[in-house]
Amino acid sequence: MEITVPESHIAAKSRWSREDVAGLLALPFPELLFRAQSVHREQFDPTRIQISTLLSIKTGGCPEDCGYCPQAAGYETGTKAGKLMAIEAVLAQARAAKEKGAARFCMGAAWRSPKEHDLDAVCGMIEGVKALGLETCVTLGMLSGPQTARLKAAGLDYYNHNLDTSPEYYGKVITTRTYQDRLDTLSHVRDAGINVCCGGIVGMGEDESDRAGLIATLASLPEPPESVPINALVAVEGTPLANAAPIDAIDFVRVIAAARITMPRSYIRLSAGREAMSDEAQALCFLAGANSIFHGEKLLTTKNATVNHDEALFAKLGLQAES
Repeated sequence: MEITVPESHIAAKSRWSREDVAGLLALPFPELLFRAQSVHREQFDPTRIQISTLLSIKTGGCPEDCGYCPQAAGYETGTKAGKLMAIEAVLAQARAAKEKGAARFCMGAAWRSPKEHDLDAVCGMIEGVKALGLETCVTLGMLSGPQTARLKAAGLDYYNHNLDTSPEYYGKVITTRTYQDRLDTLSHVRDAGINVCCGGIVGMGEDESDRAGLIATLASLPEPPESVPINALVAVEGTPLANAAPIDAIDFVRVIAAARITMPRSYIRLSAGREAMSDEAQALCFLAGANSIFHGEKLLTTKNATVNHDEALFAKLGLQAES
C-alpha cells in the first residue's frame, strides 16, 4: 500500500487522518526525527524543558475498570483506598515541588467524577497552589459544565483527561465509560476556558494503527491540547494488563515524533514509563520533540525517574528547565 505523508515539515492541517499519521510512523527513522526536530525548532527552544510535578490527592477505590490502573477498586494491586488529602498537606508538597524546579503542580484524584463537597476542597487547593506562583492542573475524572466553571473560577490553568488510546481499541481497555464521555468532558473544559492536557498510553497491546488513531484523534480535536502526555504503560501486578509486553523504545520515540509533527504548538510530555527508560531512549525522545516531563519520584502510585537522575541527564544533554 502506498503511504502518503505531508510534503512540508509543518503541514497546516486542522484534521489528521489515521492514514496520515500511519504514514508518519512508517517513515525511515532518520527522516521522521528530522521532520519532528524541524517542527520543534520552529515553535520552541529545543534546549528548554517544561517541568511538572504530579501528586495523588486521593488514592485508590476508583469504580472504573481501566485495565492499566492500579487504583481501580476491582483489582487486587495492593493499592489501598485513601481519603482526600488535607489542603495544607497538598500545599506543603507544592512548595517542595517548586523548590525542586517544577513550574506546574498537578493534582490527581481517583474518582469517576467529583462530588460537590470534594470539589469545594479541590478549589481550595487550586487557589492555594496558585498563590505559591505555580501553574495548576487537576485530573478528577468526568466533569459537567457547571463543575468546570467552578474550577475555572478557582483559577485552574489545566485540566488533564486522557483519551488513553484510539477510539477503535478503547473498548478493549475500558468498559465503564465511553470514548464519547471523555470527549464530552474535554468539551466542557474548553468551553470553560481551561487549557487542555490530554494524551494517551502506548504499550497496552495496541498495534501501530491504533497508535496512529490516538495521535490523529488528539491532533484533530477542535483545538489540539496545550499539553500532550505520552505514557509508556507501567504494567502493574493485579491489573488486566500486568503481562503486557513493553513497547519497543524506537517505536515509542516514533509516537513522540508523530505527536510533535501533528501538534506543533503543544507541549509533548514524556510521562509514565520514564523510570524504565535508558538515558539514550529519553535523549531520542527529546530529539523527537518531547519538551515536558513529570518531575518527582512517584506518578500517582507508580515509580518515576528520580530528581537527581533527571538533573544529571539534563546536565549531560545540555537541557534546562523552563522558569
